[in-house]
Amino acid sequence: MARCSFCRTELQRGSGKMYVKKDGSILYFSSSKCEKNYFLGRKGRETKWTEEYHQQKKKGKDSAAKKDANK
Repeated sequence: MARCSFCRTELQRGSGKMYVKKDGSILYFSSSKCEKNYFLGRKGRETKWTEEYHQQKKKGKDSAAKKDANK
């Protein structure tokens, strides 16, 4: 299964949009919201409603907890 290039959610087969750049790289988008944000230059890991943001935030909490445990 493909993942959205912006928010990293899994795409069901036959849904979403595939965009092929001039250099041959392929981008997948789950919604027009993701597509518009990507082309505006925004980053998925900095946008609060994306799955990638929540994974990054969770990873940050885990590493902070490890630092506290080592003290």
